[in-house]
Amino acid sequence: MNNFIEELRWRGMLQDMTPEIEEHLNKGMASAYLGFDPTADSLHIGHLVGVMTLLHFQKAGHKPFALVGGATGMIGDPSFKSAERNLLDKATLDHNIASIKTQLGKFLDFNQGSENKAELVNNHDWMAEFSFLDFIREVGKHITVNYMMAKDSVKRRLEDGNGLSFTEFTYQLIQGYDFYHLWKNNNVSIQLGGSDQWGNIVTGTEMIRRMGGGSAYALTVPLITKADGTKFGKTEGGSVWLDPEKTSPYAFYQFWLNVSDEDASKYIRIFTTLDQNTVEHLEKEHQEAPHLRALQKEIAKQVTIMVHSEQDYEMALKASSILFGKSSTEDLASLDERTFLQVFDGVPQVQISKAEYDATGNVLDLLAEKAGNAIFPSKGEGRKMIQGGGVSINKEKIMDPNAAVEANLLQNKYLLIQKGKKNYYIIEVN
Repeated sequence: MNNFIEELRWRGMLQDMTPEIEEHLNKGMASAYLGFDPTADSLHIGHLVGVMTLLHFQKAGHKPFALVGGATGMIGDPSFKSAERNLLDKATLDHNIASIKTQLGKFLDFNQGSENKAELVNNHDWMAEFSFLDFIREVGKHITVNYMMAKDSVKRRLEDGNGLSFTEFTYQLIQGYDFYHLWKNNNVSIQLGGSDQWGNIVTGTEMIRRMGGGSAYALTVPLITKADGTKFGKTEGGSVWLDPEKTSPYAFYQFWLNVSDEDASKYIRIFTTLDQNTVEHLEKEHQEAPHLRALQKEIAKQVTIMVHSEQDYEMALKASSILFGKSSTEDLASLDERTFLQVFDGVPQVQISKAEYDATGNVLDLLAEKAGNAIFPSKGEGRKMIQGGGVSINKEKIMDPNAAVEANLLQNKYLLIQKGKKNYYIIEVN
């Protein structure tokens, strides 16, 4: 069995842990859980730290439990949030949970034949049985209000003047009971989570001590930030999702490719499974030639393949080379429509009808007449630039302004026009 704590330590993924947890893990296979709030039907890259923690836990020979909060998701965790969340109905939560399980299957082994197979549990399965009176009698009496009020997440909300609803205030009791239930019924002795969850997690260890008379352990990983102080996982377009319908593999790949050098050194440890020697070799290579961005390229490759697929990575690579390097007409034609439009997002587009396109006489006619004056204001300017070798259609250089338009329409409706080195235009044929 690998040493789970040491693995997290060298990767910079260890924040806090309760005493004696290492000794507990060294005794043999242990079980731990980490919770996911199913407020959306996809995880985003902010969740990846927790997912990777469970992945390393399983790789070390231990048994991971992923808990989706079908019950707690109906409340919303108030930890370090400035306002109460919208509450979700059960049908929405059930859909979100099913989607999250599919995504977790790319990281964790749920194979029935494995002794330490991962398991997905939903706290709605046991919380739904409780009536309000039963819960406050059986659980609430074990934790004092003073204990709950002392939590930083609670104090901060009260100090900010935003207040805290009773619904949110009870969240830590429910999360604490989740730990107790899994400890009692599934032999789960450890709860993992982000550092903002420390207060809720130790409420669980305290509940286990008071209600069950047993020992339990807690371990948290740091909250990931960017070197410039902005929030990790957020872009101008919003969150970076694992679902390819919400964030395309190309946009996902580009996010990792564009991280700073300082962040890259941290992220390659946290978000990949590369071993320490490989990481240190890549860091040395990067230091010797930072402009080649070896770290960023390797992170983008590893995470895109892990979250999506090798095929998606190859397409993202082709898409990047089209805009930033040498590429062929075949590379361009191999892109799907969404990736093509994302690569050329913001590029001027000209629309012409299929009838106009079919009636086009030659290249110059298309670029300087049918396209209006969007590409060339006059035929004279267009002719001069084409003859000078400064124009290509779908990455094929055009030298004769009187040549017929022979390029195949990309995705049956687009032509990519390049004028000079950096000016792109899209003609859309409807």
